[in-house]
Amino acid sequence: MVSPRACVNKLGSALPLLLVLWDLHYEGAECGINAEVERELEMGKKLLAAGQLADALSHFHAAIEGDSDNYFAYYRRATVYLAMGKSKAAIRDLSKVVELKQDFTSARLQRGHLLLKQGKFDEAEEDFKRVLYSNPSDKEETEARSQLMKSSEMQRLSSQAQSAFLEEDYYTVIGLLDEVLDVCVWDAELRELRAESYIREGEPGKAIGDLKAAAKLRSDNPEAFYRISTIYYQLGDHELSLSEVRECLKLDQDHKACFSHYKQVKKLNKQILAAEELIGEGRYEDAIDKYETVMKTEPKVPVYTTRAKERICHCFSKNQQSTEAIRVCTEVLQLERENVNALRDRAEAYLLEEQYEEAIQDYERAKELSENDQQILEDLERAQRMLKQSQKRDYYKILGVKRNARKQEIIKAYRKLAMQWHPDNFQNEEEKKKAEKKFIDIAAAKEVLTDPEMRSKFDAGEDPLDAESQQGGGNPFHRSWNSWQGFDPFSSGGPFKFKFHFN
Repeated sequence: MVSPRACVNKLGSALPLLLVLWDLHYEGAECGINAEVERELEMGKKLLAAGQLADALSHFHAAIEGDSDNYFAYYRRATVYLAMGKSKAAIRDLSKVVELKQDFTSARLQRGHLLLKQGKFDEAEEDFKRVLYSNPSDKEETEARSQLMKSSEMQRLSSQAQSAFLEEDYYTVIGLLDEVLDVCVWDAELRELRAESYIREGEPGKAIGDLKAAAKLRSDNPEAFYRISTIYYQLGDHELSLSEVRECLKLDQDHKACFSHYKQVKKLNKQILAAEELIGEGRYEDAIDKYETVMKTEPKVPVYTTRAKERICHCFSKNQQSTEAIRVCTEVLQLERENVNALRDRAEAYLLEEQYEEAIQDYERAKELSENDQQILEDLERAQRMLKQSQKRDYYKILGVKRNARKQEIIKAYRKLAMQWHPDNFQNEEEKKKAEKKFIDIAAAKEVLTDPEMRSKFDAGEDPLDAESQQGGGNPFHRSWNSWQGFDPFSSGGPFKFKFHFN
């Protein structure tokens, strides 16, 4: 029989072996878990280095699921979130790292950086101070002290900006916040404050960037979209205004101000698009009517009246209603002296009115304002040729018709003048010679202006019957009166068709 003492002795000698076996069993189980986590971390690290952020993120998710107390997995995931621009998620993970391992100075320093960018000065300074108290490396200590001083300075400037705003010194506010927002780029409140200062300084266009940033920084911010939309509307950009007000209604479909504004912008946008479509179809009179409706729809915002008049000026010019075009284009240019479109359209109207010098002045001014526009240069050269041409022989003046006269008007004018100046109507030799010359000019004018190709050349500033402008050819109309005898002025054909002789 084995004594109890012997049993105890045997158990005592076996206990270390049992403990070792137990430790091995536990370590094996733990190593199985840790090995899987390590694989996920290593894979995530490789994918992160390759720039495959979404795939890296999924592996770090898996690592955290495998070990929710693995601070390093949270730190790695925070790195990915930062690379993806998800600063709020990164801060949550960095906070978890600090909770699990309070002496992890890199995580605390990184969180301090992010909090400072958000404009959370007190929280950021607390992190930088904790880094200094935790026996950091020389590099970490230098960085923490630098950031601590920067945070203190930004907080001081921010307080000064808010005081200046209360004193309505918006210019100072903008200057101070320019410096602060270079550091605190994610501070939505300060961006909205600078935007408001820009608006009150009369520079609403500069407020848009800050308001857009604020809309992104706050997930539920319909007011920012509404303000952006109204600014675009006041600046005359109805399409962008419509786009932004729709974003407002996506966040809050019951937002009264957004809904009211949406109805107005949608109506105006529809009218402008319809007017532009009519212009594209060449229906200029209908387009003019539509743009007059635009001015009635929005009479309070000057930019829409100006834009509508600019397009009406264009329609009159394209429709060859030169008098009306000059009048409306001049109204636009009184409001906007550097409006290139109005200058070009008025120049075209001046050409129709044969006011060549005025047209050249408008084209030269347009060229100064838009130096790289090749079409303006070509139009200017055409106007200069037409001026030179007008100082020689002007077929429109010879027949007494306007440059936009239709073919039937040209033929009618020609027949009347041909009968009036036919040499057979004159007995005096001197008068007959004068009539012969006049008759030849009338016939030449009719020939050029009733031939589409020749008329096009003449309208472009080139005389198709001028020997100087013909390559190696003479003027087919430089001939004596005898060549024209037997010419019928009532024929609709050219001057070389002989129908009958006058007695």
